[in-house]
Amino acid sequence: MAPFGERLSAAVSTYGPLCAGIDPHASLLADWGLTDDAAGLATFASTVIEALAGEVAVVKPQSAFFERHGAAGVAVLERTIQDARAAGLLVLLDVKRGDIGSTAAAYADAYLDAASPMQVDAVTVSPYLGFGSLDPFLTAAERNGGGVFVLALTSNPEGPEVQHARIGERTVAGAMLDHLRERNAGATPQGSYGAVVGATVGELTEDVAINGPLLIPGLGAQGGTVADLRRLFGPVWDHVLPASSRGILSAGPDVSALRKAVRAVRDELG
Repeated sequence: MAPFGERLSAAVSTYGPLCAGIDPHASLLADWGLTDDAAGLATFASTVIEALAGEVAVVKPQSAFFERHGAAGVAVLERTIQDARAAGLLVLLDVKRGDIGSTAAAYADAYLDAASPMQVDAVTVSPYLGFGSLDPFLTAAERNGGGVFVLALTSNPEGPEVQHARIGERTVAGAMLDHLRERNAGATPQGSYGAVVGATVGELTEDVAINGPLLIPGLGAQGGTVADLRRLFGPVWDHVLPASSRGILSAGPDVSALRKAVRAVRDELG
Protein backbone atom coordinates (compact mmCIF):
# COMPACT_ATOMS: atom_id res chain seq x y z
CA MET A 1 0.00 0.00 0.00
CA ALA A 2 1.21 3.51 -0.80
CA PRO A 3 2.26 5.59 2.22
CA PHE A 4 -0.56 7.35 4.06
CA GLY A 5 0.82 10.82 3.32
CA GLU A 6 0.71 10.11 -0.39
CA ARG A 7 -2.79 8.61 -0.24
CA LEU A 8 -4.05 11.52 1.86
CA SER A 9 -2.69 14.10 -0.60
CA ALA A 10 -4.43 12.32 -3.47
CA ALA A 11 -7.74 12.15 -1.62
CA VAL A 12 -7.59 15.81 -0.59
CA SER A 13 -6.85 16.86 -4.17
CA THR A 14 -10.08 15.11 -5.20
CA TYR A 15 -12.46 15.89 -2.31
CA GLY A 16 -10.90 18.81 -0.47
CA PRO A 17 -9.29 18.88 2.97
CA LEU A 18 -12.34 18.45 5.23
CA CYS A 19 -12.16 15.65 7.81
CA ALA A 20 -15.65 14.77 9.03
CA GLY A 21 -16.12 13.30 12.48
CA ILE A 22 -18.29 10.33 13.33
CA ASP A 23 -19.06 11.17 16.96
CA PRO A 24 -22.23 9.47 18.24
CA HIS A 25 -22.73 11.56 21.39
CA ALA A 26 -25.72 10.45 23.44
CA SER A 27 -27.30 13.86 22.76
CA LEU A 28 -26.85 13.45 19.00
CA LEU A 29 -28.40 10.00 19.06
CA ALA A 30 -31.38 11.51 20.87
CA ASP A 31 -31.62 14.38 18.39
CA TRP A 32 -31.67 11.85 15.58
CA GLY A 33 -34.44 9.88 17.31
CA LEU A 34 -32.15 6.92 17.94
CA THR A 35 -31.70 4.76 21.00
CA ASP A 36 -28.53 5.19 23.07
CA ASP A 37 -27.32 1.65 22.49
CA ALA A 38 -25.47 -0.44 19.92
CA ALA A 39 -28.47 -0.50 17.58
CA GLY A 40 -28.65 3.30 17.62
CA LEU A 41 -24.89 3.51 17.03
CA ALA A 42 -25.14 1.21 14.03
CA THR A 43 -27.90 3.25 12.39
CA PHE A 44 -26.08 6.50 13.13
CA ALA A 45 -22.75 5.32 11.72
CA SER A 46 -24.18 3.72 8.59
CA THR A 47 -26.19 6.86 7.83
CA VAL A 48 -23.11 9.07 8.19
CA ILE A 49 -21.06 6.84 5.92
CA GLU A 50 -23.81 6.81 3.30
CA ALA A 51 -23.90 10.61 3.39
CA LEU A 52 -20.14 11.21 3.38
CA ALA A 53 -18.93 8.65 0.83
CA GLY A 54 -17.74 10.56 -2.22
CA GLU A 55 -18.02 13.88 -0.38
CA VAL A 56 -14.95 14.05 1.88
CA ALA A 57 -11.44 12.67 1.90
CA VAL A 58 -11.35 11.50 5.52
CA VAL A 59 -13.73 10.43 8.27
CA LYS A 60 -12.73 10.42 11.93
CA PRO A 61 -14.67 8.09 14.21
CA GLN A 62 -14.23 8.92 17.89
CA SER A 63 -13.57 5.55 19.50
CA ALA A 64 -14.77 6.58 22.98
CA PHE A 65 -18.38 7.03 21.88
CA PHE A 66 -18.42 3.45 20.62
CA GLU A 67 -16.44 1.98 23.52
CA ARG A 68 -18.92 3.35 26.07
CA HIS A 69 -21.35 0.67 24.85
CA GLY A 70 -18.96 -2.17 25.62
CA ALA A 71 -18.26 -5.08 23.30
CA ALA A 72 -21.38 -4.43 21.23
CA GLY A 73 -20.27 -0.83 20.65
CA VAL A 74 -16.75 -1.91 19.65
CA ALA A 75 -18.30 -4.38 17.20
CA VAL A 76 -20.20 -1.47 15.63
CA LEU A 77 -16.95 0.51 15.43
CA GLU A 78 -15.23 -2.40 13.70
CA ARG A 79 -18.05 -2.63 11.16
CA THR A 80 -18.04 1.15 10.70
CA ILE A 81 -14.32 1.12 9.92
CA GLN A 82 -14.73 -1.66 7.39
CA ASP A 83 -17.75 -0.04 5.73
CA ALA A 84 -16.08 3.36 5.50
CA ARG A 85 -12.92 1.97 3.93
CA ALA A 86 -14.99 -0.13 1.51
CA ALA A 87 -16.78 3.10 0.51
CA GLY A 88 -13.43 4.65 -0.44
CA LEU A 89 -13.07 6.87 2.62
CA LEU A 90 -9.81 7.23 4.48
CA VAL A 91 -10.40 6.41 8.15
CA LEU A 92 -8.58 8.32 10.87
CA LEU A 93 -9.47 6.67 14.18
CA ASP A 94 -9.42 9.09 17.10
CA VAL A 95 -8.13 6.87 19.93
CA LYS A 96 -5.33 8.99 21.45
CA ARG A 97 -3.45 5.91 22.60
CA GLY A 98 -0.09 6.18 24.32
CA ASP A 99 1.85 3.49 26.18
CA ILE A 100 5.22 1.79 26.17
CA GLY A 101 6.84 -1.38 24.89
CA SER A 102 4.72 -4.41 24.12
CA THR A 103 1.51 -2.61 25.12
CA ALA A 104 2.10 0.16 22.59
CA ALA A 105 2.95 -2.50 20.00
CA ALA A 106 -0.34 -4.27 20.72
CA TYR A 107 -2.29 -1.05 20.24
CA ALA A 108 -0.40 -0.44 17.01
CA ASP A 109 -1.21 -3.94 15.77
CA ALA A 110 -4.88 -3.46 16.66
CA TYR A 111 -5.30 -0.37 14.51
CA LEU A 112 -2.55 -0.32 11.91
CA ASP A 113 -1.68 -3.93 11.06
CA ALA A 114 -3.11 -5.23 7.79
CA ALA A 115 -4.21 -8.45 9.50
CA SER A 116 -6.41 -6.63 12.02
CA PRO A 117 -10.18 -6.45 11.46
CA MET A 118 -9.99 -2.91 12.86
CA GLN A 119 -7.21 -1.67 10.58
CA VAL A 120 -7.56 2.02 9.80
CA ASP A 121 -5.56 4.41 7.67
CA ALA A 122 -4.31 6.48 10.61
CA VAL A 123 -4.65 6.94 14.36
CA THR A 124 -4.19 9.70 16.93
CA VAL A 125 -1.63 9.11 19.68
CA SER A 126 -0.35 10.88 22.80
CA PRO A 127 3.44 11.42 23.01
CA TYR A 128 3.63 12.35 26.68
CA LEU A 129 5.44 9.20 27.74
CA GLY A 130 8.21 10.50 25.49
CA PHE A 131 8.27 10.60 21.71
CA GLY A 132 10.30 7.38 21.64
CA SER A 133 7.34 5.54 23.19
CA LEU A 134 5.56 6.04 19.85
CA ASP A 135 8.08 3.95 17.91
CA PRO A 136 5.77 0.88 17.74
CA PHE A 137 3.07 3.03 16.13
CA LEU A 138 5.48 4.65 13.67
CA THR A 139 6.99 1.28 12.77
CA ALA A 140 3.58 -0.32 12.21
CA ALA A 141 2.48 2.67 10.15
CA GLU A 142 5.54 2.47 7.93
CA ARG A 143 5.10 -1.29 7.48
CA ASN A 144 1.40 -1.02 6.55
CA GLY A 145 1.19 2.31 4.72
CA GLY A 146 -0.55 3.95 7.67
CA GLY A 147 -0.40 7.31 9.36
CA VAL A 148 0.04 8.59 12.90
CA PHE A 149 -1.19 11.94 14.25
CA VAL A 150 0.64 13.09 17.38
CA LEU A 151 -0.97 15.46 19.90
CA ALA A 152 1.07 18.65 19.82
CA LEU A 153 -0.90 21.83 20.53
CA THR A 154 -4.37 21.03 21.77
CA SER A 155 -6.86 23.78 22.54
CA ASN A 156 -8.17 22.47 25.86
CA PRO A 157 -7.34 24.86 28.73
CA GLU A 158 -5.25 22.23 30.56
CA GLY A 159 -2.97 21.58 27.58
CA PRO A 160 -0.42 24.38 28.10
CA GLU A 161 0.58 22.95 31.48
CA VAL A 162 2.43 20.21 29.60
CA GLN A 163 2.70 21.43 26.02
CA HIS A 164 4.15 24.87 26.83
CA ALA A 165 6.59 23.58 29.44
CA ARG A 166 10.18 24.08 28.37
CA ILE A 167 12.97 21.62 27.67
CA GLY A 168 15.99 23.91 27.51
CA GLU A 169 15.28 26.34 24.66
CA ARG A 170 12.30 24.41 23.29
CA THR A 171 8.76 23.87 24.51
CA VAL A 172 7.49 20.31 24.85
CA ALA A 173 5.15 20.93 21.92
CA GLY A 174 8.03 22.31 19.87
CA ALA A 175 10.08 19.20 20.62
CA MET A 176 7.23 16.96 19.39
CA LEU A 177 6.97 18.99 16.20
CA ASP A 178 10.73 18.76 15.69
CA HIS A 179 10.56 14.96 15.99
CA LEU A 180 7.80 14.84 13.39
CA ARG A 181 9.73 17.14 11.07
CA GLU A 182 12.71 14.78 11.27
CA ARG A 183 10.54 11.73 10.58
CA ASN A 184 8.93 13.35 7.54
CA ALA A 185 12.14 14.75 6.04
CA GLY A 186 12.42 14.09 2.32
CA ALA A 187 8.96 12.58 1.89
CA THR A 188 6.91 13.65 -1.12
CA PRO A 189 4.28 14.98 -1.47
CA GLN A 190 4.27 14.82 2.34
CA GLY A 191 5.17 12.48 5.16
CA SER A 192 2.74 10.17 6.94
CA TYR A 193 3.33 11.49 10.46
CA GLY A 194 1.10 14.38 11.41
CA ALA A 195 0.42 16.69 14.32
CA VAL A 196 -2.83 17.58 16.07
CA VAL A 197 -3.16 21.34 16.53
CA GLY A 198 -6.43 22.85 17.79
CA ALA A 199 -8.28 25.39 15.67
CA THR A 200 -8.92 27.49 18.78
CA VAL A 201 -5.36 27.73 20.15
CA GLY A 202 -5.53 31.51 19.73
CA GLU A 203 -2.04 32.38 18.57
CA LEU A 204 0.34 29.92 16.98
CA THR A 205 3.76 30.20 18.62
CA GLU A 206 5.38 27.08 17.17
CA ASP A 207 6.66 26.16 13.72
CA VAL A 208 4.12 23.66 12.38
CA ALA A 209 5.81 23.18 9.00
CA ILE A 210 6.57 19.49 9.51
CA ASN A 211 6.19 18.27 5.90
CA GLY A 212 3.26 16.24 7.15
CA PRO A 213 -0.48 16.58 7.69
CA LEU A 214 -1.93 18.81 10.38
CA LEU A 215 -5.19 17.62 11.90
CA ILE A 216 -7.04 20.73 13.08
CA PRO A 217 -10.04 19.84 15.29
CA GLY A 218 -12.45 22.49 16.50
CA LEU A 219 -13.91 23.86 13.27
CA GLY A 220 -17.57 24.78 13.62
CA ALA A 221 -19.40 23.94 16.83
CA GLN A 222 -16.27 24.31 18.97
CA GLY A 223 -15.75 27.87 17.78
CA GLY A 224 -13.05 27.58 15.12
CA THR A 225 -13.68 29.44 11.86
CA VAL A 226 -12.21 29.18 8.39
CA ALA A 227 -10.81 32.68 8.91
CA ASP A 228 -8.99 31.40 12.00
CA LEU A 229 -7.53 28.53 10.01
CA ARG A 230 -6.37 30.80 7.19
CA ARG A 231 -4.76 33.19 9.66
CA LEU A 232 -2.98 30.49 11.66
CA PHE A 233 -2.10 27.98 8.98
CA GLY A 234 -1.97 29.90 5.71
CA PRO A 235 1.71 29.12 4.99
CA VAL A 236 1.11 25.37 5.40
CA TRP A 237 -2.43 25.26 3.98
CA ASP A 238 -1.65 22.35 1.66
CA HIS A 239 -1.07 20.17 4.73
CA VAL A 240 -4.10 21.27 6.76
CA LEU A 241 -6.88 18.79 7.55
CA PRO A 242 -9.65 20.73 9.32
CA ALA A 243 -12.01 18.52 11.33
CA SER A 244 -15.67 19.18 12.00
CA SER A 245 -18.09 16.86 13.80
CA ARG A 246 -21.13 18.36 15.49
CA GLY A 247 -21.38 21.19 12.99
CA ILE A 248 -22.08 18.59 10.30
CA LEU A 249 -23.74 15.81 12.27
CA SER A 250 -26.37 18.11 13.75
CA ALA A 251 -27.89 18.30 10.25
CA GLY A 252 -28.86 14.61 10.41
CA PRO A 253 -30.45 12.16 10.25
CA ASP A 254 -31.53 13.08 6.73
CA VAL A 255 -28.81 11.98 4.30
CA SER A 256 -29.37 14.84 1.87
CA ALA A 257 -29.21 17.37 4.73
CA LEU A 258 -25.93 15.88 5.93
CA ARG A 259 -24.49 16.13 2.43
CA LYS A 260 -25.66 19.73 2.17
CA ALA A 261 -23.92 20.54 5.48
CA VAL A 262 -20.71 18.89 4.32
CA ARG A 263 -20.75 20.74 1.02
CA ALA A 264 -21.28 24.07 2.76
CA VAL A 265 -18.19 23.57 4.93
CA ARG A 266 -16.19 22.18 2.03
CA ASP A 267 -17.05 25.17 -0.15
CA GLU A 268 -16.09 27.60 2.60
CA LEU A 269 -12.71 25.91 2.95
CA GLY A 270 -12.14 26.37 -0.77
